[in-house]
Amino acid sequence: MLFIFSIDERKRLNRVDNLSSNFIKDVMIKDLESGKHDKIITRFPPEPNGYLHIGHAKSIIINFGLADEFNGKTNLRFDDTNPLKEDVEYVNSIKEDVKWLGFEWDNLFFASDYFEEMYNRAVLLIKKGLAYVDDLSADEIREYRGTLTSPGKESPYRDRSVEENLDLFERMKNGEFENGQKVLRAKIDMKSPNINLRDPVIYRIAHASHHNTGDKWCIYPMYAFAHPLEDAIEDVTHSICTVEFEDQRPLYNWVVEQCEMDSKPQQIEFGRLNVTNTVMSKRKLKQLVDEGFVDGWDDPRMPTISGMRRKGFTPESIRNFVRETGVSKGSGAVDSQMLEHFVREDLKLKAPRTMGIINPLKVVITNYPEGQIELLDAEINPEVPEMGIRKIPFSREIYIEKDDFMENPPAKYFRLFPGNEVRLKHAYFIKCEEVIKDANGEVIELRCTYDPLTKSGTGFTGRKVKGTIHWVEATNSVPAEFRLYEPLILDKAEEETDENEGKTFLDNVNPESLVVLQGFVEPNMRESRPHDKFQFFRHGYFNVDPKHTTVDKLVFNRIVSLKSSFKI
Repeated sequence: MLFIFSIDERKRLNRVDNLSSNFIKDVMIKDLESGKHDKIITRFPPEPNGYLHIGHAKSIIINFGLADEFNGKTNLRFDDTNPLKEDVEYVNSIKEDVKWLGFEWDNLFFASDYFEEMYNRAVLLIKKGLAYVDDLSADEIREYRGTLTSPGKESPYRDRSVEENLDLFERMKNGEFENGQKVLRAKIDMKSPNINLRDPVIYRIAHASHHNTGDKWCIYPMYAFAHPLEDAIEDVTHSICTVEFEDQRPLYNWVVEQCEMDSKPQQIEFGRLNVTNTVMSKRKLKQLVDEGFVDGWDDPRMPTISGMRRKGFTPESIRNFVRETGVSKGSGAVDSQMLEHFVREDLKLKAPRTMGIINPLKVVITNYPEGQIELLDAEINPEVPEMGIRKIPFSREIYIEKDDFMENPPAKYFRLFPGNEVRLKHAYFIKCEEVIKDANGEVIELRCTYDPLTKSGTGFTGRKVKGTIHWVEATNSVPAEFRLYEPLILDKAEEETDENEGKTFLDNVNPESLVVLQGFVEPNMRESRPHDKFQFFRHGYFNVDPKHTTVDKLVFNRIVSLKSSFKI
């Protein structure tokens, strides 16, 4: 079937919520128009050896997004060829992340589903004289491989007969040899300028139970051999991966061709996503978890999708961020503030406004009637009037932020200080009359008076004040914990200085990446549930933490502050 795209169809392919025009999309359009393919089939192929991070989100969005634009299909496939590092926990987390980002896979596959087929294809290579069992150790294989400037040396076992190789490979499968005692290597070219073609290992021995196949196998295919076979078996048309696999493309094509696969997928590489102040290595992320720098893969300081979800990022904000970064061959670092920009843009029309005090200072309004509780009106979101109003209590005792009071303020300080008057958001003007201190001289309470004529919404114009501060009524307020986050990694060059002068990326971990404060929120927040999101006046956007919030304790993670200097 030949596809010829009309002007309207091309407009559909480039609508706002799609990925912008890019070289991969152009290849797909050309392949459909030429008749090379009648349907686009992509795949997202994570290895289940850790949690997905923001870089994987880009791959998910590209693979699923492009297939959706062409009414094609995307498979979720787990490249589970290494039982030593893989776990069902990672499988389940990956499924959850893909769904949370807003995508549904057409088929769910595992590389381990094809182990029998892969074994048979390896036997085919042996029969063709294109694979051999090698007894060299891993270190010897590395030494024999050569360097970028010098050719490799052939293994002394390279010329074993087909019959001997078939026998040894079967005995490897049957468990007769120890880990590392033998491997199966492709026989290609030890003098190739591309090191990936210098007789790469395609099978190794691993006596380990597999999460999917149990103890059926003790030999497992290497990724570079398994991946092209998986793509071909699934009839994938475009195998989209990051640029570090570009040098492996000749091996990818060699495996598909020499294993005589009916389908011939095309590997296309794009630039990986790097973000400043962010570790993008699963190995390093696992190290942060294992060594207790964070409280798990879903720690809000982690760039994992689960961590970002727990912190409060929305799937829409991540999708919009990835679309804005575009698809190209380049892999430059994107400013982390750009990601924060998109979550602000998404939440400003969704998140209810409220008031929370994260560093409380008690205020007693001495001329307000004792025992009286007054309900005041406040907008839920002034940018979305249809969200309505909320009722907030006001009484003689309130909490304000310690930062909103100074006993000896500098010039042009417009918040509360002795003798000064400010507006309480949604309430009245108050004036500081007296400062109460403890034995150490620390301010512990303010005594103020209010002017009942200055109530918000009454149209009072008798005088103006320059400062407005937020507050929470004290007797009905709800205790809450606020978790404020800064970048986990201090070095803005992400992790490139990893081994600089004997240091590792752990030397750049920010010791002040998390600050925990105890405060109070409005009483209507009592019914908040995990993942509810709010904008706290002046403090930023917050998410109810799903891990530490209980019936008796509200915990809020700050997603982002209210403002940033970043310009899109």
